[in-house]
Amino acid sequence: MAMVNSISTNNPQNVTDYPNNNTYFLVWNFKEGLTTAQIKPVFQRLCALVINLNNSALDRFPESKASCVVGIGYDAWLQLELPKPLPKELKNFEAITGGKHTAVATKGDLHFHIRSDVKSFAFDMSSIIADCMNEIAYCVVEVQGFRYWDSRSILGFVDGTENPHGTDRDYFAVIGEQDPAYKGGSYQFVQKYLHDLDAWKSLSVEEQEKVIGRSRTHDIEMSDDVKPKNAHIALANVGDDLKIVRDNMPFGNVATNEMGTYFICYASTFTTVEKMLRNMFIGNPVGNSDRILDFSIATTGSLFFVPSLDMLNDFAG
Repeated sequence: MAMVNSISTNNPQNVTDYPNNNTYFLVWNFKEGLTTAQIKPVFQRLCALVINLNNSALDRFPESKASCVVGIGYDAWLQLELPKPLPKELKNFEAITGGKHTAVATKGDLHFHIRSDVKSFAFDMSSIIADCMNEIAYCVVEVQGFRYWDSRSILGFVDGTENPHGTDRDYFAVIGEQDPAYKGGSYQFVQKYLHDLDAWKSLSVEEQEKVIGRSRTHDIEMSDDVKPKNAHIALANVGDDLKIVRDNMPFGNVATNEMGTYFICYASTFTTVEKMLRNMFIGNPVGNSDRILDFSIATTGSLFFVPSLDMLNDFAG
């Protein structure tokens, strides 16, 4: 088995790119009964394919800001017999249950985060990946996200205002010396939220603002003496030294009234994400859970590790 110290791990995948106009989120699970010997050759081709798609996008459509990021789950890492020891914080996500709400845990072997300002190109990238993956896995989540006005969620509020910018994005999203063997990698956590828009719309704008902790029109944060203790931003933001890079996207189906937010973040340490989730779902203090969860239900929850480009290239063989 390959040892991790034999692999170069410097250049990250596109984890710090800014949200795009069109995004595909795909979660795949390996088919039961397949052996490592059956899965691994396809996975190697897949790694080479992702690298090829990113290079091709840069050459063919440089203005589209297109990219594909692949993340690997804990079980998949073991089944594929990837390097040991594993990334320090890679594990199967465990559900976080509070008095009212639960951050559910769902299985995910591989996750693909595909962005492009050109929707056709995002679609083609997804289709090409599916053609490769269908041999060994089945898709359990497919969400097509889109930019809604000025980066707002379907709830009508700007999403991601607290995101770091500039070099801080690399600092908070990309692993450095805290895990030298996996330098350049990143932890990727995803959740699919469904919103109860009827209940949300029954609130006045002032009540909605208290749920979020910001003004709806101008995206200005409430002062601490006005902002409720259970407001979303009061609990989801766990400190200036503990940030993550969010790339959330809204999605919606008018016919079925399935409207929601696909939460995705990249972090140099998963403990930061866990602290945020505990604040939201259990409460800080306990019982003071995030008010937004009264209108947003998490239906999935999975942790992945995003290897560096160098490591992905090594995986391709």
